[in-house]
Amino acid sequence: MPVRHVLLDADGVLQRSAPDPIGLLVEWAGDRAEELGRALWTAERGPLRGEGDFLHVVEAVVPSYAEVDPLEVYRRLWHDITPSPESLALVRRLRAAGLGVHLGTNQHRQRGEHMATVLGYDDLFDVSCYSWEMGTKKPEPTYFEIAVERIGAPAAEVLFVDDMETNVEAARAVGLRAEHWHLDQGHAALERLLAAHGVLTGPPTA
Repeated sequence: MPVRHVLLDADGVLQRSAPDPIGLLVEWAGDRAEELGRALWTAERGPLRGEGDFLHVVEAVVPSYAEVDPLEVYRRLWHDITPSPESLALVRRLRAAGLGVHLGTNQHRQRGEHMATVLGYDDLFDVSCYSWEMGTKKPEPTYFEIAVERIGAPAAEVLFVDDMETNVEAARAVGLRAEHWHLDQGHAALERLLAAHGVLTGPPTA
């Protein structure tokens, strides 16, 4: 069964997030930087499934650890996003070749909406699978089951690319084809992985 759809992760595959989050946490919270980071990332787990408002959580958590505007913390840690021009160009090439190209990412509502609108991902992808909208997140099997249903294709026709091996393994367990890749490996490596599944992207387009 040929690959007819490509499902791409966001962070680490399409884009890079804040380049030095640990440095920022130390700047804000000093010796309590690790505690603040752990509190924030633990608190994000529910909102990634659409449970609660993460921005409200940030506003509640940050003052216990640092004298800094919680909105600055949120903006610099979660809205400092740099899309990869090469990845975006690859998406366009795949779509031009007739493949369905979709977004599969764990995001809470505000960051997901920022990506969809400000970064233009709503226009870039055929189907977007944001965890907060789906009520489940990678690597839970239900995430991939719902994603395939949204795409409207058999799992075996969908190739998933993610920078986390646990997510890749989970996708394969549900029947998707899946490959592990990170931006740091370079796009030539990604194109070789795609070609191994019969996905030929052709030459770059202007």
